[in-house]
Amino acid sequence: MLSALAPLPRFLTTVSLAKHRLFVWMQQPTLPDHQVFAFAFAGDFSLGLLHSRIHEVWSLKLGTRLETRPRYTPTTCFETFPFPRATPAQEAAIAAAAKALNELRERWLNPPEWTETRFLEFPGSVSGPWSRYVDAATVDAKAGLGTVRYPRLEPKDADCAAKLKRRTLTNLYNERPAWLGHAHTTLDDAVAAAYGWPADLNHDEILSRLLALNLERAAEEAKAAKPAKKTQRGKSDGELL
Repeated sequence: MLSALAPLPRFLTTVSLAKHRLFVWMQQPTLPDHQVFAFAFAGDFSLGLLHSRIHEVWSLKLGTRLETRPRYTPTTCFETFPFPRATPAQEAAIAAAAKALNELRERWLNPPEWTETRFLEFPGSVSGPWSRYVDAATVDAKAGLGTVRYPRLEPKDADCAAKLKRRTLTNLYNERPAWLGHAHTTLDDAVAAAYGWPADLNHDEILSRLLALNLERAAEEAKAAKPAKKTQRGKSDGELL
C-alpha cells in the first residue's frame, strides 16, 4: 500500500463503517489505519465515480452491516464493481463535477473567514515521509536534513474553533442542504451518462444493470485468460514423420 501511495500527491479514502458512504482525499504523511480503506487514485474522475449514486447503490447491496450502519468491504464492493468505459469527454465531465463537489464541501468544512493557514516547523529528512514539505532553502546537503514547514488550517480564534466543531461531514450529510444535493445530482448525471444509462433509474434498475455488466466483464476476462489452442504444423514433402 505504501509503495502504491508514495508517488501520489493525494489518495482517495473511505472509512469501513459509516452512516454515509463518503470518499475524501488524504495525502502523505497521513497513514490510514485498518478502518480506513485507501485507493491508489489521485484524479477527480475516480472520486466522482466512487462517490456516485451508482457505486453507492452497489456498495450498499454487496457490503455488510453492523446494526444499522453499512460496512464497506473492498472485495465485494470495489473489486466487483464494473467501471464505465467512459470517453475522454465523459471522464472530464465526471472529474469536473467531483472537483466542484469537493471544493464546496471543503469550503463548508473550513470557511476561509473562520480559518487561517499556520505552519508547523520541525527538522526533517529530504528523503523521509515529510520530504515534500522540506524548505529547500534550509537543506543541509551533507546531512540530508532541512526544516519541514507543514501547512495546517487552524481556527482564527476560540469563537471560530467552537463553531468549527459542528462542521463535520456527517453533520453536513445529515442536513444535506440544497447546494449539496445539487452537486451530487450533477455528479450522478455525469456518471450515468458515462454508462449510457438514464439518470433517473431506481435502485433495483441500477443493480440489475450493474450485475449484467459485471457478468459481461467476467466473461470477457475469462475468455482473455483462456490459453489459445495449439495448431499442429503440416508436414512438408521429404520431412520425417
